[in-house]
Amino acid sequence: MGLLDGKRGLVVGVANDRSIAWHIAEQLMAQGATCAFTHLPGEKMERRARKAIESGGCTDPWLMPCDASSDEDLDKVFNKVRDDFDTIDFLVHSIAYADREYLKIGNFAETTRDAFSQALDISAYTLIAMCKRAVPLMPNGGSVIALTYYGSEKVVPGYNVMGVAKAALEANARYLAFELGEKGIRVNTISAGPIRTLSAMAVGGIEDMFDHVEKKAPLRRNIEAEEVGKTAVYLTSDLSSGVSGENIYVDAGYNVVGL
Repeated sequence: MGLLDGKRGLVVGVANDRSIAWHIAEQLMAQGATCAFTHLPGEKMERRARKAIESGGCTDPWLMPCDASSDEDLDKVFNKVRDDFDTIDFLVHSIAYADREYLKIGNFAETTRDAFSQALDISAYTLIAMCKRAVPLMPNGGSVIALTYYGSEKVVPGYNVMGVAKAALEANARYLAFELGEKGIRVNTISAGPIRTLSAMAVGGIEDMFDHVEKKAPLRRNIEAEEVGKTAVYLTSDLSSGVSGENIYVDAGYNVVGL
């Protein structure tokens, strides 16, 4: 018996086997959930995502391309989910993007209007866009999870415009939690510590961040991606039936230390 037996949902953000989205999906499936997946457009991105998913024993996965900045692509994905599954119980939003040219220490003031708009659109607005489409598929309620980072609250040199985007993402989650709560849909965010993902390695000073967390965090270590997945299991399961609008830290306690 698994905590998520009989539950099914959509996981957005698997790029390869190091993606947080994949580690979340792996933990969800280990507890009995059925996961559908999206990948970035292109054969190369499909191969990477499929290889990661199949490495976890999920043969012939439900997998569709999706450019999250395209309403047309989002419509296609959620319409197909409706046709194939009728209803879903959870949605995992684990995508973010900013031009890496503006993820360097000391150049936040150089952020262009286009780079700012793109980061906010893909990293934050897409949560609203996906929830809008997911609500009709959750007639019995459900759980929405989005991934964020401490750079939304405190200055993390090099995180720059992505920190602003994550702050918007967290605010979106709170407003969505308030609005969708009457439908039985819970919306929460997980603030994960630094993990060696493809996107994280684009952030300036990332290696210094890993070293600093290991020295400063109460647990004196960096986290493992599977630990984020375990927290996602909690937020997706009935164990968190009374939790919504929250931001849960999975960062070895780093956020509680001031010095």
